[in-house]
Amino acid sequence: MSAQLPANLSEETVREISDARDEPEWLLEARLEALDALDDLDLPDVIQTPGRRWTNLEALDFESLVDPLNQSDETVREAPDDVVVLPFTEALDEYGDLIEERFGSVIDLEENYLTALSAALFTTGTFVYVPEGVDAQDVKVRAEMNSRSLFSHTLVVTEKSSSVTILESIASGEDADEERYFSNLVEIAAGENSYVQYGSLQNLDEDTYTYTLKRGDADTYATINWIEGNLGSRLTRSDIETELNGDASETKIVGAFFGHDDQHFDVNARVWHQAENTTADLVTRGVLDDEARSVYEGVQDVGRDAWSTNSYQRENTLMLSDESEADASPKLIIHNHDTEASHAATVGQVDKEDLFYMVSRSIPELQARNMLVEGFFVPVLDEIEVDEFRDDLEELIAARLK
Repeated sequence: MSAQLPANLSEETVREISDARDEPEWLLEARLEALDALDDLDLPDVIQTPGRRWTNLEALDFESLVDPLNQSDETVREAPDDVVVLPFTEALDEYGDLIEERFGSVIDLEENYLTALSAALFTTGTFVYVPEGVDAQDVKVRAEMNSRSLFSHTLVVTEKSSSVTILESIASGEDADEERYFSNLVEIAAGENSYVQYGSLQNLDEDTYTYTLKRGDADTYATINWIEGNLGSRLTRSDIETELNGDASETKIVGAFFGHDDQHFDVNARVWHQAENTTADLVTRGVLDDEARSVYEGVQDVGRDAWSTNSYQRENTLMLSDESEADASPKLIIHNHDTEASHAATVGQVDKEDLFYMVSRSIPELQARNMLVEGFFVPVLDEIEVDEFRDDLEELIAARLK
C-alpha cells in the first residue's frame, strides 16, 4: 500500500534542496528520479497474518510529518587523519566520481516509498572512505535532530585490506512538542578483505517516527558487522541487512531494543548468502514494558551457489508487563544442501522462580527484576566489541530501568 504524498513535495522543492547544496547534475537527477517514482511505490512490507498487519505504517501522516525545506541537524564528526569522513556537501567536491559510482549501488533508492522519499529529500549524512591498507578506528558521527523531519544518507566505501569502526548516534536536540519523522539510509560497500564495524544508537524523543535501512555489500574475504541499539522513538522501523556477495565473506548483526509506554519496534535482520564459504551470525535481544510492542523478522537466505554456508540466528524478547506484546518470525530460506544453519526465537516473561529466589535473599523486588533484565542483555552486550558503544548502551538501559 502506498502513502499519501505531502502537499509541499514537488520538483521545485527537490531542486531547491539540491541548489542550496550546490550539488552536481547527476545527484539532482537521482533525486528527481526518486521523486518521480513515489507515485508508484509501496510502503515497506510488514508481516501480516489473517486480519492483522503487525505494523501499521499506513497510519503515518506524511502530510504533517514531512517539511522538506526546514530540515535542521547538529552533527559532529570525528575521525583519524588517514580516513576520509566528510558531510556529503564537502565530499562531493573531491570524491564526486567515487560517490557517483557508489551512491545507490547497495540500496536501490526506489526500493520502496520510504527509501525514495529519503533519497529525494536528504540534507544530512556522511561519506566515509577508507583507502587501501588503512586501519581506521574510532570514527564517530553524533547527530542531533532539530526539525520536524530529517532525512539522512550515509555512504561507506572501504578499499582492499582496510578496516574501520564507525559509531553513529542520533538523538533529539531542541525540545519538540510536535510529532517528528527521521529517516536514515546507510550503504556500505566493503572491498576485498576489508573489515567494517558499524554501530548505531537511536535515542530520539518519543514523539518521533523512525525509519532506517542499513545494508552492506561484502566482497571476497570482507567482513561487515552491525550493532544496532534502539531505545527511543514512538515507532521504529529498523532494517539491517548484509549481502555476502564475495567468497569467504562474513557478517554479524547484533541488535538490542528496550521499549516502554506505547513504543513500537519493528526490527528486522536479514542476510543473503550469495557466495561460497560465507558465515553469518544474527543476535537480537529486546525488553518490553508497559504497553510497548515489538515485531521481529530475521531472514537467512542461502543461494544455490552458496556452498559451505554457516548461518545462525537467535532472537529473544523479555516482557515485563502483561500489557506488552511481542511477535517474532525467524526464517531460513535454503537453496542448496551444503549448509549448516539454525534459527530460534523466544518470547517470555521474567522467570518467577528466579525472581522469588532473589527476593527471598532480601533483594527488593524491583531491584531483583532490574538485575534480571540487565542479565538478560548480557549475551548481546558480550557480542559488542566496542567498549564505548557497549558502555553507552548499558547506561541507557540502566536509565530506562530507573
